[in-house]
Amino acid sequence: MLDLPGLRPSTDRVRETLFNWLGQDLVGLRCLDLFAGSGALGFEAASRHAQVVVLLERDKKAYANLLANFALLQSSPASGEVQILHRDSLEFLKQQADHSSNVIFIDPPFQDETLLNQTLIEAARICDDRPGGGIYVEFPASRSREQIEALLPDWHCGKYLEAGQVKACLFRSRRD
Repeated sequence: MLDLPGLRPSTDRVRETLFNWLGQDLVGLRCLDLFAGSGALGFEAASRHAQVVVLLERDKKAYANLLANFALLQSSPASGEVQILHRDSLEFLKQQADHSSNVIFIDPPFQDETLLNQTLIEAARICDDRPGGGIYVEFPASRSREQIEALLPDWHCGKYLEAGQVKACLFRSRRD
C-alpha cells in the first residue's frame, strides 16, 4: 500500500456502503474519481460496468501506483473505458462541459478546505445524475454536513455516513 501524507483510501465498509447506495450496476454511466489516490472507488465503478471511468491524481507516486494497480486488474478487464490521468482534479473539472458526467467521487486531501469547496461547486455544474448517479463526497468529521450541503444549494444529501474521522454524503440533484 502506498504511504503518502493525506492519502486515506476509502475503507471497505465505506466503499461497500457507497456502492449499495449507487446500486450494483453502473452500466452506461460516466464516472470521475477525483483525487483518486489508490483508485479504489474508480476501479470499483469500472468493475460494475460503468461506461467510462476517469481517475485523476496529481501526486506522481500515487499516479504511478494507480497505473500499477490498473495493470494488475487487467487479468479481468472492465467492460468500459478506464482512463488514468496525471492531472489536477479541480483544473480538470473547470474544463469539463456542463452535465458531462454522471457519478463524481470526491475524496480530497482533508487539510485543504478551499479545495473541497471549489471542487464541489464545479462538480455540481458538470454532474448529470438523472440516470442514477450523483456526487459522492468524503470530508473530515470536523466539518458539519450542513456546511457541505450549503455549497450545493440545488442538491440534497440523500445518503449520509459517519465512520471514524470521515463523513460522507451522496448528493442527488433537486430537479424533478
